[in-house]
Amino acid sequence: MTVITHVQRKSRLAEMVDRPGGVSVGVALAQAKANLDGLKDQALAIISENIGALLAPPTPDIPEALRLDSAYAASSQVIDAASPFALDDLCTAAKGLCDLLDAAPRQGGFDWRIATVHAQAMKLLLSLTPDAPGTAEARIAIMANLSEVLKRKLPMSPQSPA
Repeated sequence: MTVITHVQRKSRLAEMVDRPGGVSVGVALAQAKANLDGLKDQALAIISENIGALLAPPTPDIPEALRLDSAYAASSQVIDAASPFALDDLCTAAKGLCDLLDAAPRQGGFDWRIATVHAQAMKLLLSLTPDAPGTAEARIAIMANLSEVLKRKLPMSPQSPA
């Protein structure tokens, strides 16, 4: 009887992973933070541009479905640009607007004042400096009011209790 054996070769990747070295977690986190800090101005510009798009006066000749999709894309880009920098209130406001736009009827009838209110709230949240007196209270008030808009304007889901 013949037995065939194969010599197991270790891949270069496996050898590299097994070798000691690399950077510590603390150094890696510091490098990541430094890299992110370099992108913050660019992210704030993207956020401001998309808030401006949400605040732009509506064009009546554009179909409602396309306007809803454009507003949804602008709100999503606010989330994408704000989330790496822990701008949680801004992300929450933009997510609420996305939820409202997603639930809006495609054939018309969406109250565009809701999008304007959310965009103005996002602009205000962006302008509030974290260390200024009264900022925390202002953020809480803005978020509570946006939450109230969501409760009143977002259709109830079938799973939620009445």
